Amino acid sequence: MLPNLLTLANCGCGLLAISKAIDALAFKGEDSSLFYLKMQTACSLIFLGMLFDALDGKVARLTRSFSDFGAQLDSFSDALTFCVAPAVLTKVLIEHEGPLLGYHGTPRLHFAAAAAFTLMGILRLARFNLETEHEAEAHQGFSGLPSPAAAGAVASTLLMYLILRVPALEQAEGTVTPVGRIVGLIPAPDWTPLLEWMPQYLAVALPLIGLLMVSRVPYLHVASWLTKDRSTFLTLVVVVFFAFGLYLAPVPFTFVAFNGFVLNGVVRAGIGLVRSRRTAPQES
Repeated sequence: MLPNLLTLANCGCGLLAISKAIDALAFKGEDSSLFYLKMQTACSLIFLGMLFDALDGKVARLTRSFSDFGAQLDSFSDALTFCVAPAVLTKVLIEHEGPLLGYHGTPRLHFAAAAAFTLMGILRLARFNLETEHEAEAHQGFSGLPSPAAAGAVASTLLMYLILRVPALEQAEGTVTPVGRIVGLIPAPDWTPLLEWMPQYLAVALPLIGLLMVSRVPYLHVASWLTKDRSTFLTLVVVVFFAFGLYLAPVPFTFVAFNGFVLNGVVRAGIGLVRSRRTAPQES
């Protein structure tokens, strides 16, 4: 029961994230600060869902309680939290911020971008269910971008936009965070030229990330990579430095980590393709 409860908690985070985005729209034109605050909460809920998603699989393997029912439940939850929720949040942000930044797209185009991300993610999850076994050996890598990583790339980009648009969000318990303090030292930073491109970027990035999910681009399983054939001490050191990064600069750190992970797979696949083409004539 415990792994399935963790999986349902992941699903609950996705539902609550969508609910927060809908709540944010209720403050459109009335109290803009509440809109940005609720959108920040919605994006954070996606990362909380990732935590539950990581725990349910680990708990299931540790307790040897994995089952086909749990696998299907996990995919349904992932579809909601990592496929539907990020797409909905992005569409809400684009259509709220676009007119304020001089971008006048069409709701139909934004829906197409969000639908492409969602549908490709669902296809990826269905393929994953058919091709992957329960054993830990089957979880050493991924064929195609994992849906949690895709959701993390989108949610971290939204969060990065939010803190640049509203620097007051870069606070914790009323105290400015280290990143917020550093930004405050810069004389009157004007992020407007950069932010003006964000709606267009998101409208293009959603379908591209969706295509990466259904591609055969190989991606590492980070947890397995850290623990496979490596000392526990080295793994602890890496985890501690990751924790420091999250504590000192959570939004920039997650933005760099998730988007770097997405680009890493593309670059590695490109390098592998070039090498294979160079060696093909020699072998023939």
